[in-house]
Amino acid sequence: MRRSLGRRFRWFWAAYAVSTFGTWLAFDAFALIAILALDAGPAEVSVLAAAGLAVGAVVAVPLGPWVEFRRKRPVMIAMDLIRFTALMSVPAAYVLGWLSFAQLLVVAVVVGAADIAFTAASGACLKSLVRSEDLLVANGRFEATTWTATALGPPLGTAAIGLMGPVTSVAANAVSFLLSAVGIRAIGGREPRPARTATPPRPGAGDLLEGWRYILASPALRPLFFNTVLVSGLIMAALPLLAVLMLGDLGFAPWQYGLAFGLPCIGGLIGSRLARPLLARFGQHKVMLTAGTLRACWPLGLAFVHPGPTGLFLVIAVELGLITCMGVFNPVFATYRLERLPSDRVVRTLSAWSITSKATVAAMTGVWGLLAGLTGPRIAIAIAGLLLMATSLLLPRHDRTPSERQTLA
Repeated sequence: MRRSLGRRFRWFWAAYAVSTFGTWLAFDAFALIAILALDAGPAEVSVLAAAGLAVGAVVAVPLGPWVEFRRKRPVMIAMDLIRFTALMSVPAAYVLGWLSFAQLLVVAVVVGAADIAFTAASGACLKSLVRSEDLLVANGRFEATTWTATALGPPLGTAAIGLMGPVTSVAANAVSFLLSAVGIRAIGGREPRPARTATPPRPGAGDLLEGWRYILASPALRPLFFNTVLVSGLIMAALPLLAVLMLGDLGFAPWQYGLAFGLPCIGGLIGSRLARPLLARFGQHKVMLTAGTLRACWPLGLAFVHPGPTGLFLVIAVELGLITCMGVFNPVFATYRLERLPSDRVVRTLSAWSITSKATVAAMTGVWGLLAGLTGPRIAIAIAGLLLMATSLLLPRHDRTPSERQTLA
């Protein structure tokens, strides 16, 4: 029987769905614009991916503590409007003939910082909208929505780029954030202002130390923190190189590139549907350990991509295996993490987590861009795949209880 989580959650879910679909419609849009419109090479594409994340993470440092003691929905609406404005500047500049690599960098920074603030606020918002026993159901629906958008978005977005120009998907993504702001506004109800501590926090890096301190002091969260940060960093570091390899050296068309990453996302839907029954049968820890280990075994196969239909099939098969495992792991992990975060530390802790993840992705993307310049994209992708396999050693080997909530409070 399908469980109802209420009207307010449905509006939140709708806002999430439209912005997620827009994001995946613009999958790798900046890399494609740089390659197709600005004739960028592997190093420039990696710099574009890395710089936006790195500077965005630095800019976002004061945002976490600032968000913690403010109503979350107005913050989320503001971040949506900022992303809309920044992204719409790209098609406007392109039409006028003013688009440059520097503008893409600036927009990537602004969007990256807004992403971090929005994600931190949305975690706290979700926790306030649904009961704790419904968190897995809610996260499962978000996960299914993500993979549906990921399956449909890249093929449609790259097809739109082929038909209507390289900035089409960026414009669609901008509009999706505007619609997301409307959906969040429609949640309604009165959101209480979070209670302040005796000494109001100043927005700065020192305040985020509380989030990092909580993560690193938690036996349950610490290994997952290092694991998830490194896994996302290694996966994302290889993506710009794979784009250059497929679209450049191997001669795949943009629509084929989009299909290779869109079609396998059916696995995300399957995985998100399997998460609850697997959890009921095997328990939270075993599901995270098994799915977390399996998801690290697939990306090495991308180093063997070659021209033609069989090469395209190889990418699809590898991504299908990876994404199915992620579809199981992600909602279980997201629920596990929220269950172990006190309500007054959710934003700071998620901000610290998100900033670390984005900074790691940025650093690894830059390093892998330099590595690809020395060794070629294929060898750099293979090295990332081998290191990914080792990240399973960082997963927690023993189940932990949330008792650290009392000891760290």
